[in-house]
Parts: sequence; C-alpha cells; structure tokens
Amino acid sequence: MPPLIVLPFPAIDPVIVEIGPFALRWYALAYIVGILLAWRYMRALVQNDRLWGSMQRPSPLDIDDFVLWGTLGIILGGRLGYVIAYDPAKYFSNPGEILAVWTGGMSFHGGFAGTVIAMILFSWKRGIPLWTLFDLAGCAAPIGLFFGRLANFINSELWGRPSDVPWAVVFPTGGPEPRHPSQLYEAALEGIVLFLVLRLLSHRFKLLQKPGFLAGAFAFGYGIARSISELYRVPDAHIGYLSGFLTMGILLSLPMILAGLAAMIWAARKPSGNAAA
Repeated sequence: MPPLIVLPFPAIDPVIVEIGPFALRWYALAYIVGILLAWRYMRALVQNDRLWGSMQRPSPLDIDDFVLWGTLGIILGGRLGYVIAYDPAKYFSNPGEILAVWTGGMSFHGGFAGTVIAMILFSWKRGIPLWTLFDLAGCAAPIGLFFGRLANFINSELWGRPSDVPWAVVFPTGGPEPRHPSQLYEAALEGIVLFLVLRLLSHRFKLLQKPGFLAGAFAFGYGIARSISELYRVPDAHIGYLSGFLTMGILLSLPMILAGLAAMIWAARKPSGNAAA
C-alpha cells in the first residue's frame, strides 16, 4: 500500500555554477568543505593541551602539511577502490575513465585504505606516532562523511529501497516508487552520531591518551553505521545482493568492525601516555 504522504524531492541542481567548460558541483564542494573542516578540527585537537597530558602529538604545522597527503589518499584510494570493488570490467575495458572522478563513483572503503597508506608514509617521514595520527583522522572523518552523504542525496544517487514510511521520497532517478532517503540515514549515522560519540570519547574520557583507541572506535562505529544503512539502501545494480541481505557495502564493513574492535581492546590494555606509543 503506497504511503498517504510522500516527500517531494528538492529541486536542487547538482551543478552549483557553470562557466564555460568549468562546472562546480555539490559533490565536489562536499569534498572541499569536508576536508577543510576536518583539517581545522584536527588542528583544534592538537592545540587543546587538556586532552593530551604529557603525550607526544603532531604540531599544528604537521597537520597543515598532512592535508595534501590525506586529500590525495582520499581521492586516489576512493576512486581506485570503486573501480576495483564495484565495476572493474567497465573501467578495465575503458582505462581512460579510471581517473575521471567528476563522472561519479567513489568508494569510502577505498578512500579509507588510501588515507591509511598516506598516514603511514607521512608518519614515517615526520617521525610522528602513527596511532596518534590515526586517532586524529578518525575523529575528523565523520565531518567529511556527513557532507558527502548530503551530496549523494542532492545527486539523487545511492537511494534507498521502496518504502511506505511517511518520509519516503520519490527520487528523479529512482522510478515512481517512494524510497527510503538512505543517504540521509547515512549522513546522520556516519556523520552526526559517530562524530558525537568520538567527541565524547576524546573530550570526556580523554582517550587520545590511549593511542589507537579512537581510530578503532571510528572503524568499528563506521562499520556498524554503514551496515545498518545498507539494510535500507539499494545495492549497486551491476552487483546486487551477494547472498540474502548481504551487500558489498556490508561485506567491506565487516573487516573494519573486527579491526576496530581489536584496536580498541589493544589500546585499552596499554598504559596511557607516551609509553603506549
């Protein structure tokens, strides 16, 4: 039975402004704003002496320099992750499209892996405690996730399964059926809720003094939030369901959940402060 009330899809043009061949899209702006705000938040964390005690930490200048490394990790890892995990046949037969990120197609799990590699290299180059850098990035990552999911909603992509809930939306690219606005579910869970949980752990419980715990909490929390959201989201058409309700998003989240849980247990057993680094 169709819902009595269906929310109209907001008429927001995915392109903010277009000048000749140049077009600024909400999707690109989401990445820019997310990275800039995450950078400022990481800077604020390392400048807050109350959170660290005697812990060694990166300097604000280190954070400034890391932004470029992290951005390359997000973009290259996110794109290559999507190509390999979601549609390898298409891109390997058209290799010129692999780096065409403006056409859409980014994988969070690929971006996560790319950022981890960037952090390992940057930590080694600067002599910064690696787990502390992981913690800082984990605390800031939900900011970018929030804006990225809002951009998915504006683009009318990654929409949810057909539904009769009162807040169901008819997406212009999703046919006539009202659907779960699963992008907004992800923005709430992966962005707002996860950010607040990590904020509580870092500021109330001062767990930046347990290197690795917040990084583990982010990986565990994201994996849980993504898996819940996948229950309401339509999987990519060319992949579909792997088995029953299992989707590629859930499958890729399971290692994050396990690794995050292991990191939290390991970090919690270590003494606080520089001894744990």
